[in-house]
Amino acid sequence: MIPAAPYAIENSRELLTPALAIYPQIVDQNIAATIRLLGGDPNRWRPHVKTAKLGFIMRRMALRGILQAKCSTTVELAAACEAGITDVLLAYPVVGANAARLRQLAEANPRARISVLVENPQQAAAWKQSRIGIFIDVNPGMDRTGIPQSRIAAILETARAIPTEFRGLHYYDGHVHSESLEEREKLAHQGYDRLMEIAAAMEQAGFPAGEIITSGTPAFPCAATYAPFRQSRFVHRASPGTVVYSDATSLTQLPAEWGYQPAAVVLSTVVSHPRENYLTCDAGHKSVSADAGVPTCVVAGYPDLLPLKPSEEHLPIEVKSGARPAIGEPLYLIPRHVCPTVNNFDHALLVDHHRVVSVERVTARGHESPLPQRLATSR
Repeated sequence: MIPAAPYAIENSRELLTPALAIYPQIVDQNIAATIRLLGGDPNRWRPHVKTAKLGFIMRRMALRGILQAKCSTTVELAAACEAGITDVLLAYPVVGANAARLRQLAEANPRARISVLVENPQQAAAWKQSRIGIFIDVNPGMDRTGIPQSRIAAILETARAIPTEFRGLHYYDGHVHSESLEEREKLAHQGYDRLMEIAAAMEQAGFPAGEIITSGTPAFPCAATYAPFRQSRFVHRASPGTVVYSDATSLTQLPAEWGYQPAAVVLSTVVSHPRENYLTCDAGHKSVSADAGVPTCVVAGYPDLLPLKPSEEHLPIEVKSGARPAIGEPLYLIPRHVCPTVNNFDHALLVDHHRVVSVERVTARGHESPLPQRLATSR
């Protein structure tokens, strides 16, 4: 059971709900746990800032020596640069207007080292006459983007076409998420063995990788235990993002002794008792993301409350046993997937010692205007 006490907010009934609440002290503990697991070296962590989202949190990370990150949108990239992160990879295929916008952002942030992913020679050649670095995207079996890891010749062909700085390999093994850590580690290490073969072939061909990036949150423990990453010539960086806040899912994926705790919750209010042993609160899927399935969250302090299928603004909950919370009572919801949940909010409450100490904008929420930048700024 996740206790409610650490999340209780004084005068919570005076706050409009649903509301995103973030606890900086717990964030700091999660950051410290991640750095500790990487041998005390913040340089080995390239977090995906799709989770952190807030410039406030990104600045907190930069102050702790985490000066490299990856992202998926130009909004996230701009926010990371503004927060003081000096090495940012846009780990998403960009073409057309999106690629042009990335060039603009690189020009606007000359102190930042900005990179992209490519998966074929044509994409690589498109970045000529730019200062943008290039990582080759290797598909480890997730089948989302990248060159299949079995096609070493295609990886080498792409490397030969790179007209700017070749920075290394990107290998996102997000499909490795078995509940069994032992099984996860076995599958992940098999993939990393193949990755080491690719790196060796590239070095022999004259394209040594300066950096290899692996591992979101589910595979992070597996990367931490893979000895060849610590003995290689390249810099290995893991890229878990969820660990900054943690969530109900990651608590089941990472060993409890590592010390991760949820640092972001949705403050909700009980608004109805529609039938016996049921209640409804105001945190539907427009507040707590439903992409991880039902239940979308767990209720801190209430192990016998079972969240059911949400609608847009309503979250019905079954009371399996015990007393039913009264109408008007606050509930603290731990999302199963915190990353898109943070993206649902324009602002976040920062809570310290049970008191709201500030309200921060969720800086990297959503996407930029679809109009070309020169038009958007002139209207």
